[in-house]
Amino acid sequence: MKNKKGELILLLASVLWGTCFVFQKMGMDYIGPFTLGAFRFLLGAMVLIPVMILFDRMKKKKNPGEPEELEKLEHLKKLEHLKKLEDLEKLKDLEKNKGFKDKELYIGGGLCGTALFAAASLQQIGLQYTTAGKAGFITSLEIVLVAAVFILISRKVQVNVLIGVSFAVVGMYLLCMVEGFYLEKGDTYELMGVIFWALQILAIDQYAKKVDVIKLSFVQFMTTGIVSCVFMFVFENPQVSSIVSGAIPILYTAIIEVAVAYTLQIIGQKYTQPDIASVILSLESVFAVISGMVILGEMISFREFLGCVCMLAAIITTQLPKYSSHVKVK
Repeated sequence: MKNKKGELILLLASVLWGTCFVFQKMGMDYIGPFTLGAFRFLLGAMVLIPVMILFDRMKKKKNPGEPEELEKLEHLKKLEHLKKLEDLEKLKDLEKNKGFKDKELYIGGGLCGTALFAAASLQQIGLQYTTAGKAGFITSLEIVLVAAVFILISRKVQVNVLIGVSFAVVGMYLLCMVEGFYLEKGDTYELMGVIFWALQILAIDQYAKKVDVIKLSFVQFMTTGIVSCVFMFVFENPQVSSIVSGAIPILYTAIIEVAVAYTLQIIGQKYTQPDIASVILSLESVFAVISGMVILGEMISFREFLGCVCMLAAIITTQLPKYSSHVKVK
């Protein structure tokens, strides 16, 4: 049941990302990629502050004695008196609520944020030299990389997931590669970004189950925003007038894309294995096509329709009963 919950949350994140791509492109008309990254991620982090305060108050009302209980259990752990399985499980649950006192939060948020900075920046730079369709397809290749890494780590091959990944790659090709496949300058940036998108998904998979997910999201955004600021002042010359002119795409991407969608990604991945999560998140391109039809009145071609069908087949395939086989990895 938790898996389905996570997958639905990831699906919602994909829907939101699909509507944001046009605003990312709009933002580049006014400011550079690092300036856009700095503002959208720092503003996204600010939006999360009242959410964190609200969630913390709700937790305190629900579990008023939690801090004292955590201190007691940790003391017993140090004295090696923590023998009962239920006490161990309780301690694990309480440790997730340490909040900003947990060093794992900063390690995880720092790793996720650094990977996100590299991935988002390379994508934005690449968009200046290549088409949005090619950028979308190349970025989607993260699902192949994530699936390969998951196989190496787990030593398992889930046949339905591999078939789903194949469907997704074909679907992305039909949706995005309308003008044929040939490498341009921007494609190199997009290919480098694929590595970091995959690393971000894998890092979230590791830490979303260990720490408070809302706070993890906040630390991730702050890390991405601060690093973007450094690069902004070194490589760009942001003007106040340009930032004001690009206020709409900056605010939209900060709130919808960053604060909401990326946070949903972290929450959803808490309950979903990374290879399946990457397939669901790749539906972003399908929803981009749909939003173009609904918002901009764009027409969809038969080729794009087939691409959407392949993407739908990918999701359905990954939801079939799992058949796993162990593989030997030298």
